[in-house]
Amino acid sequence: MPNLEHDPMPSQAPEKPKTARPKRLGLIGVVIVVIAIAIAANGIIGRTSSKATLAQWTAAQAIPSVKVIKPIAGTGTQELILPGNIEAFYEAPIYARVSGYVKMWYQDIGAKVKAGQLLAEIDTPDLDQQLAQAKADLGTAQATASLAEIGARRWQALQNTESVSQQAVDEHTGDAAAKKANVAASQANVQRLLAMENFKRITAPFDGVVTARKTDIGALINAGSGSGAGPELFSVADIHQMRVYVKVPQAQAALLKPGMTAKLKLPQYPDRLFDATLTASANAVARDSRSLLVQLLADNKDGLLWSGTFAEVHFQLPANPDILHVPTGAVLFRQNGAEVAVVGTDGKITLKPVELGRDLGTTVEIRSGITVSDLVVDGPSDSIDNGDQVKIADATVAQSVHK
Repeated sequence: MPNLEHDPMPSQAPEKPKTARPKRLGLIGVVIVVIAIAIAANGIIGRTSSKATLAQWTAAQAIPSVKVIKPIAGTGTQELILPGNIEAFYEAPIYARVSGYVKMWYQDIGAKVKAGQLLAEIDTPDLDQQLAQAKADLGTAQATASLAEIGARRWQALQNTESVSQQAVDEHTGDAAAKKANVAASQANVQRLLAMENFKRITAPFDGVVTARKTDIGALINAGSGSGAGPELFSVADIHQMRVYVKVPQAQAALLKPGMTAKLKLPQYPDRLFDATLTASANAVARDSRSLLVQLLADNKDGLLWSGTFAEVHFQLPANPDILHVPTGAVLFRQNGAEVAVVGTDGKITLKPVELGRDLGTTVEIRSGITVSDLVVDGPSDSIDNGDQVKIADATVAQSVHK
């Protein structure tokens, strides 16, 4: 058996150097570092891009959007609406010409009457007594004049006998003439009182309608009108046609000519319009209101137009092509006066002073300052100013501006 104690150990293969594993670990580390750097770089680039995008978005959001319109030139006709007052063609307050008591009235408000129709009667005891006395005075004057005439003729006959003087004849002749004149005066007084007796009957002065009755049976009436006199008894109006009075501002006064037609709109008839024709002008501007008073006539066959009524008077005027129209909200009122904001091709604001015309409610007239090609900001903010950068809300309009 072999001697195991003295035999050397079997030979073994030499160990390889331990270098492969560290190399692999280093390569993995490099890869990890590269990946980490790439991830970090990507994050940094992403954050930078996001910040730039955010900055751009924020800057874009900071530019206000505006709505723009183009001014409209006047075409066709333009409507001028003014307040007017409707009055009767004729209207007369009726007063008593004699004093007394109302005996009876026969017509009340709304009654249609003819010229000369009886409205009321007045009982006049004082006037009746005056008339009776005047008739008696006339009888006395007539008797005295007759006696004086007889005496004058006798004295004239005696003159031929030369038994009386010429002076005496002349005196009696003159006395007879004076007595005759007294008769004429007494007759005139009687006729005056008879005429006053006719005023006991209150009658309508023309065909029309009774618009007021301001008396009643038994009321004490004083003659005449004005301060200290009796009250108005009746009012009668001729309403077959109505007069419409309108105060036209001086700026539009030259546009209205006799013969022009207009439409009347009344609050009590909201769904109906009435025709009227301009017939006369005062040809003078009132100093207090700087307005021209014009008169229109409107037929009133159906009696729907009433005296004292307010009416909207709609005039149709020829349009002025040189006058532009913009929404009322597009006008700015500042220290320098009226202005509008106009957007230029560069998207910047220019404030243009304008001369205003009429305010038509939703729109206003622009007489000068802008053109039909200007892009006017509709409803600009109070803070808008020259040079402000804006963007147009309507993309189509915006593209046409930048072409």
